[in-house]
Amino acid sequence: MLNFASNPHRVPPAKAVPPATAEWINELSVERYRPMLRLLDDSDLEFLCRQPGFDRSMAGRLRRQRCHIFRGYLKSLSDDFRKMCVTLRVLMVNSAIDRPDLASALACKQWEFRVCMLRARWRLLLYRWGSGCVEIASLIKLFESLCGELQGLIPQPGVSPSL
Repeated sequence: MLNFASNPHRVPPAKAVPPATAEWINELSVERYRPMLRLLDDSDLEFLCRQPGFDRSMAGRLRRQRCHIFRGYLKSLSDDFRKMCVTLRVLMVNSAIDRPDLASALACKQWEFRVCMLRARWRLLLYRWGSGCVEIASLIKLFESLCGELQGLIPQPGVSPSL
């Protein structure tokens, strides 16, 4: 068994991505992530502040809880995005048609997703401490774009694939 702690130059293996199934691909939808767009909305906090018996600890507790839920959504979004990327790469490798345009677009989307994810995590940390908001519309848009690309490549019964 390898001990990665004993050798700081050794990189641990990447997280294994479970294989995508046709059912998983067909069920992929950006709708499962739409609640993220409203989860950190300050209108709920503003409403809470106007209620009798409000104290600042309630707002802090609500922010903490919502940040925890939001981090779960971010992890799931990231996992699904990574799984879609792996699936697209497998489809490209096994395709009879060379698609350098798709490979290039995938690399660009992965880079953009990483940057947007890093920005969202940073903004979430700031939000947790009462400063700013978290903009994730760009992450949702990237996810939706890649999802559409993947679903467009999966052969439907009686239809020839586009890859």
